[in-house]
Amino acid sequence: MPLHKVVYLSNNTKLYLWKITEDFDTLFSQVKLKDSSLARLETMKSESHQKGFLAVRMLLQHNDYSDFDLFYDEFGKPHIKPQGCSIKDVEISISHSADFSAIVISNSKVGLDIERAKVKILRIAKRFMDVSHLENLSEEEKINKATVVWGIKESIFKIKNEKGISFPNHIFEEDFNFEDKKATATLKFNNKEEKFQIQFDSLEDYIFVCAFENKQ
Repeated sequence: MPLHKVVYLSNNTKLYLWKITEDFDTLFSQVKLKDSSLARLETMKSESHQKGFLAVRMLLQHNDYSDFDLFYDEFGKPHIKPQGCSIKDVEISISHSADFSAIVISNSKVGLDIERAKVKILRIAKRFMDVSHLENLSEEEKINKATVVWGIKESIFKIKNEKGISFPNHIFEEDFNFEDKKATATLKFNNKEEKFQIQFDSLEDYIFVCAFENKQ
């Protein structure tokens, strides 16, 4: 199917979501890939991952980019070339989970995570979050909130992308209400403290989370 949804997160930040209903051959026939991407695609053992990879390229093409404009630094963080003669930096973050691929494009540093909300996250919640934030909630509310917290930590890690960052030991979410669709979090790492603003929402049984660096 075509682009599923566009979410306007701010004046210069848009989230694009692709719901993957196509088979592999359909997606593959509609994208152009550089040799390194073809090689990477061939190493993927899961067809779900392959289709997620290709759906990301469909989202790039929707925005008049292509796989040839996307590159990764030595730490595996994605970057995208500015279009035309633009001298402004363009930031991109990418995520994929089962039926959805997503990208966020912004002029600000941004991290994106999309996850399917599953009950199993409650079994590991104490490993990555302050479980007191789940008190007095129904099971569904606990699942959704824990999924958001995981997304907060994943999206902040994508922005910083520094070796040694620990979800439970270095990234701390402030308690929040799921209905507000926003939160704040702090990264305490290497004797430095950084604040992040978080936006999130649900889509079917998925939750997407975007993190932004606080502008001082």
